[in-house]
Amino acid sequence: MGQGDGYLLDNRQTEAGTRFDALSELFDASTFRHFEALGIEEGWRCWEVGAGGPGVPAWLAARVGPRGRVLATDIDVSWTGAAAGAGAEVRRHDVAVDPPPPGPFDLVHARLVLVHVEDRDAALRSMVQALRPGGTLLIEDADPALQPLICPDEYGPEQRLANRLRNGFRELLRQRGADLAYGRRLPRLLRQAGLEDVRADAYFPVTSPACDALEAATVQQVRGRLVAAGLATDEEIDRHLAHVAAGRLDLATSPMISAWGRRPAPRP
Repeated sequence: MGQGDGYLLDNRQTEAGTRFDALSELFDASTFRHFEALGIEEGWRCWEVGAGGPGVPAWLAARVGPRGRVLATDIDVSWTGAAAGAGAEVRRHDVAVDPPPPGPFDLVHARLVLVHVEDRDAALRSMVQALRPGGTLLIEDADPALQPLICPDEYGPEQRLANRLRNGFRELLRQRGADLAYGRRLPRLLRQAGLEDVRADAYFPVTSPACDALEAATVQQVRGRLVAAGLATDEEIDRHLAHVAAGRLDLATSPMISAWGRRPAPRP
């Protein structure tokens, strides 16, 4: 994932590891299902953009084998390094600023990256440029505006507090340039980038221990900013974290939109 001045959830904070673990538990199965459907096989060359944790690049490296290549990049590779031991190459890279790495690649994948990137158009162009003719781009990004509640079943004061704090968190994201309706635009953006056979689907858990872990780590990361912006008090945050720890909330994630398309091969 990106970081920089506009990125609210800094990879260098201690809670980042907990967030990566929770995101992996929540979304890896869906991501790997898409990889399987795309027919990934031994020998493929893959670029994992904004890798964050090591889980996805390690899975790719196991699938493509020694004849393949997996490049995992991020602005901050603090949590990605373990993927190197699993056979992936790890490199610091800013997808919106730096030229694409040497390819071409059979598969380029990014999850929860572009929604936070300031120059999303440049990042998308870079990923498309790195594809071989016939190669596939798979982008997975959240659409918080599509389902804005962290407690869809808002039946009491604890749930209302959770949703109010989530609104505050999303306001912080908006202030830093995040596009909270980006996920729904992905099919159109992939077509406009020249990709063919574009398809998409959506997935989001509605309650899970991993949702609780993700929420607790996220709130801890941003609590100082929430308080400083007048969006919550320390007492409200402590009360909400106690509700989460007690397992008294059915917490949902934002819908994850997965969109994929293929770079056209030259016409005979």
